[in-house]
Amino acid sequence: MSERLFRDRRDAGRVLAGRLEHHRGRPDALVLALPRGGVPVAYEVATALDAELDVLLVRKLGVPGRDEVAMGAIASGGVVVLNEDIIRGLNISPEAVRQVAEREGRELLRRQRMYRGDRPMPDIEDRTVILVDDGLATGASVRAAIQALRRMRPGRIVVAVPAAPESTCQELSTMVDEVICATTPTPFYAVGASYWDFAQTTDEEVRDLLRAASRVPPVPPAAEAATDAVLIRGEALAVEDGVPQGDALLNLVGDAHFVLIGEASHGTHEFYAARARMTRRLIEEKGFCAVAAEADWPDAYRVNRYVRGRGDDTTAEESLRGFERFPTWMWRNTAVLEFVGWLRDHNDPLSDGAKAGFYGLDVYSMYRSIDEVIGYLERVDPTAAARARERYACLERQDGDDGQVYGFQAAFGAGPTCEDEIVEQLRDMQRHALEYARRDGLLAEDDLFYAQRNAIVVRNAAAYYRSMFSGRVSSWNLRDRHMVDTLDALAEHLGKQRGEPAKIVVWEHNSHLGDARATESAMRGELNVGQLVREGHPDDCRLLGLTTYTGTVTAADDWGSPAARKRVRPALAESVEELFHEAGEKEFLLDFGHAPLARERLTSALLERAIGVIYRPDTERQSHYFLARVADQFDAVIHIDETRAIEPLERTAGWERGEAPETYPFTV
Repeated sequence: MSERLFRDRRDAGRVLAGRLEHHRGRPDALVLALPRGGVPVAYEVATALDAELDVLLVRKLGVPGRDEVAMGAIASGGVVVLNEDIIRGLNISPEAVRQVAEREGRELLRRQRMYRGDRPMPDIEDRTVILVDDGLATGASVRAAIQALRRMRPGRIVVAVPAAPESTCQELSTMVDEVICATTPTPFYAVGASYWDFAQTTDEEVRDLLRAASRVPPVPPAAEAATDAVLIRGEALAVEDGVPQGDALLNLVGDAHFVLIGEASHGTHEFYAARARMTRRLIEEKGFCAVAAEADWPDAYRVNRYVRGRGDDTTAEESLRGFERFPTWMWRNTAVLEFVGWLRDHNDPLSDGAKAGFYGLDVYSMYRSIDEVIGYLERVDPTAAARARERYACLERQDGDDGQVYGFQAAFGAGPTCEDEIVEQLRDMQRHALEYARRDGLLAEDDLFYAQRNAIVVRNAAAYYRSMFSGRVSSWNLRDRHMVDTLDALAEHLGKQRGEPAKIVVWEHNSHLGDARATESAMRGELNVGQLVREGHPDDCRLLGLTTYTGTVTAADDWGSPAARKRVRPALAESVEELFHEAGEKEFLLDFGHAPLARERLTSALLERAIGVIYRPDTERQSHYFLARVADQFDAVIHIDETRAIEPLERTAGWERGEAPETYPFTV
């Protein structure tokens, strides 16, 4: 799959128009495109904003004999901008400057006549000028255009591009009134790297688009959305309480061994409940034998012991008490409690090899995993346990550490990395694995597997935290690679036990399970679980996303803050959630393998919302939205238009009270 976000320039223009919505309907707005590539982008922007479209031609004035060095620029309207420092520094004569300016001026006039015909340059004075290109690298051409525009005395200058380096966007923001960069890929290679189709725009295309903009009334956004909504509604399948009706779910899954079911937030009841009900069907009717969740390995394994009739916990609620660190409500909630109780009842009549389990994939539980490794070794090899204590001693704990990395010196770079000791401990356990396994048959194999994965959690958590506190994007990638490595190891372990390939349901956030290659995160160098599973198990996995338009959610204001019941604002314009809302259905399924029209529409980039354990409505666009090609991100999507907050097992006063409505105290 291509990691390029925009299908073509016009697709990019539609995305950019969404970021410029606040300029819609301004009577003084003028969209100026930099030909040629900027024209298809600007056409979509001007159409969406109901604004006038024209072109601003800029020609670089190259130093004689060194054309790649610009000594100035000439722009539409006869504006000439010179770089006096270059001219003086290279001792370029006025005559040489004049000759270059005349030559480029003739070419500019030729192109101007080709594009504009006899139409004069529009009046720019006191107007809001939106300057559009198909992307920026160094921004040299746009800087020249800005200087030229200044001579024409506009009221405001807005620079808008689909893709550019963040540094270029920041630099331009000091020169104009507003800069809109829809995406800022990191690292930035080239403008064309953001597009599937970056074929050269022809002069004929430029002329056609300019003629169309002057003759055809713009399509009202509401009408366009309604057309798309009708298309979505026509291919939607019935859903009840978030669960596809009839055989739709089973047909979607087919013979796949990995079914990844997401969520658009970590605190929505319908997401948890629907995912649990779908998983029950897959266990009962498709032979799935495990749930692998975005949860810490030792905490989830305590639940696994309970549902398989092992361990000391006597109730489902007790088995969930291992989830002590923030955010406890992610797994200590009523929906998960109900599912864990069902899974124990389902397993009780079955032989141990036929029981379904519950496992965690995440990397956070370094200290608890250390305790579990040492605890296991104390039972099977006390001498090895003593060695493990010595090796892990450098991973210093501090008072108040809740099992996360707070106080972990190595993560901050203030202490030793312990890498050699951690790796040696893992190798030691692997060398003695056969010896440890000759104990109690199947149960011993489980215990050994559990202990080995805990040792791997320690190794990967140390690397993760060092990366996270250094501010590198690789911390995300390390975490998701760890989760997929754990998933693959779990599948291999369960497959050996059962004598057939294991079928596993994965529960994680959409941002982990939707293929990263179809989102703007790929442009930052990020990968995720969905991408890695698709790459490792092509045609043997299904990715199912869940979305919502509005309602309430359980989330915190900041990391570590108490759970609160917060209102979810209606989705933003130009988002996939708004498009689904416009379809007018309470809930539905889109299976992109059987919805060709919806798939075609949703392979264009749209905004998509992601709420994690923190929700900040006041900065929602920046904090919770990203661009995605939803039909490439998922195999199917379930939309539930209005949802409610998941109910924590420990309900705080703040959660009970909830947020005051936006109209407080005037609401009734």
